[in-house]
Amino acid sequence: MDLATIIGYVLGVVVVMVLIVMDGSPRNFVDKHAFIVIFGGCAAATMIRFPFSVIAHGFPMGFKYVFTMQGSDPRQLIEEITKVADTARRQGPTALERVAVTNSFLAQGVRYIADGYDKDFIRDTLQRDTDVFLQRLQESEKLYRLIGDAAPAWGMVGTLLGMVQMFSNMSDPSKLGPFMAVALLATLYGALIGNLFCLPLADKLHLKLEEEDLARALVIDGIMQVRDARSPAVVREMLMAYLPQHHRDELAAA
Repeated sequence: MDLATIIGYVLGVVVVMVLIVMDGSPRNFVDKHAFIVIFGGCAAATMIRFPFSVIAHGFPMGFKYVFTMQGSDPRQLIEEITKVADTARRQGPTALERVAVTNSFLAQGVRYIADGYDKDFIRDTLQRDTDVFLQRLQESEKLYRLIGDAAPAWGMVGTLLGMVQMFSNMSDPSKLGPFMAVALLATLYGALIGNLFCLPLADKLHLKLEEEDLARALVIDGIMQVRDARSPAVVREMLMAYLPQHHRDELAAA
């Protein structure tokens, strides 16, 4: 679970709520017309930009990956692949059926080696699985980024509509307040949805995508080295190239 994301969202919501209740009533910040403009406009823009298939898997995948899925630690992966290589070298590929690893993608590759699949099949299958997964994660990132960009724009649309209605009814002072509320609250809603929720989430998904791309490339290279029956020391040394220099020094000293 990504605590930084959870803490960040909670902190952002708390800051906004404190500012709302400090100097006024929360009811002053609720307006159905502004809700319709923002959520209806964002929904329309999303459906125009993406097919329903992308929307159906993009929303839950992005939310789940940011909040609930653990990141892949390259150092831990190297240690696990080294252990796998040692087992395969000492006891043979069939012994890998009893080796437990924490990373599901690594476990998939270990299973292929234990089942005796050839090198081309293992590499092609793992690479295809990686490409599909990263593509879907990228679609999820684009989906949230679109909403993050569209929400402030639709807030401006709501503001313009409210201003037009306000100036069209200058002769009736009782209508000026509601129209001004629509104008201002639409901008507020759009800014909050875009800059507190969707754009930060899209940026976090982009970081997760880069992290997963690196981790899966590391796993594929490690699995192919194990398939070639390389020594654990050679496998470990080769995979350390994926680490920053200070992590390489830490791992080498361990």
